Amino acid sequence: MEVIFMNRLSKLSGQHEEHAQLWIGEEEGAWHLGWSHYVEGDREDSIWYEGSSWEELLHIYRHQLAIRMSEGYRPLIQGLFHETEDLKLRSYGGQRLHCYSERYGNEELYADLCTWRRRRAASDRKAPYFIATNRLLRMISAFVPQTMDELMQLPGVGESKASEYGQEWMELTSGVERSTAFPLDWVQTVLSEDEYESWLYKQKEQKYKQELDKFTTRKQVLEGMKEGYTLEEIVNRSGLSRRELIELLETLDTEGYDTDSLLDAELAIMPEQEQEAVWSAYEELGDSFLKPVLHRVYGGDKPVSGNLEQVYERLRMIRIRFRRHVETERNAG
Repeated sequence: MEVIFMNRLSKLSGQHEEHAQLWIGEEEGAWHLGWSHYVEGDREDSIWYEGSSWEELLHIYRHQLAIRMSEGYRPLIQGLFHETEDLKLRSYGGQRLHCYSERYGNEELYADLCTWRRRRAASDRKAPYFIATNRLLRMISAFVPQTMDELMQLPGVGESKASEYGQEWMELTSGVERSTAFPLDWVQTVLSEDEYESWLYKQKEQKYKQELDKFTTRKQVLEGMKEGYTLEEIVNRSGLSRRELIELLETLDTEGYDTDSLLDAELAIMPEQEQEAVWSAYEELGDSFLKPVLHRVYGGDKPVSGNLEQVYERLRMIRIRFRRHVETERNAG
């Protein structure tokens, strides 16, 4: 195997320094990604990936590396994520306050704030995150602002939000004892660089895990289509809901992937006359919204070819083909 990339990493563990190597190799058209850990002269190898997809390797590389760096490993050669300047700039902004609030927040106050948010969201008929994000509630729980001026010093609190919710937040924080003060510039010195960077890489670990999961799901769907699986079989294989899968099919079709075999199989039980009526409704009404098409084709009657959810599925599948047809005609013209 030819090693094409290698970097050495180390971390302090008590009074000792631990060492490891991260490497990428290639052999007979296959990529290999691994981690070698050195303990008292012994070497322990972990293979993270073996396969032909460079893109998949990169997803796994980023996720696994973020895990190791959140554990305290630091590279001999910087720039593994190509984000050195980004880290430097953000270390002096709201990210440090976010880090401190997650590590040292008042959990009882945070729970009270979350309870308040649920009640206020139900009362205002809004999604909870429109009222306040978890990040903002964490900051309030950690820094315990007790005046409007202090509240306004927290990132994410503007005049509008302070005016609408500030008084209620103050009622929750007024009786809570705090050991810190405003302004919050002391956070820069209290929070060590290692502590901050470990937290930051933990955030990256979560981000790259989501990206890896998304890539894996997409791969499973593409493989399922290639193998001729049904919609239900791909749902069971990928863990997506039927609606999520059809929405992904819409994306894949615009990217040039062949979805016809799967669409043919799923639409086979839908009468051809009904499909033609749906197509005509798209031509007349456009494809932005499904409900007008549903009413045009079926009127006020319940569709006879399935329950409402199934009919919406078929409307989406026909829309995939309709949009492709419109795009093809546009390019031809």
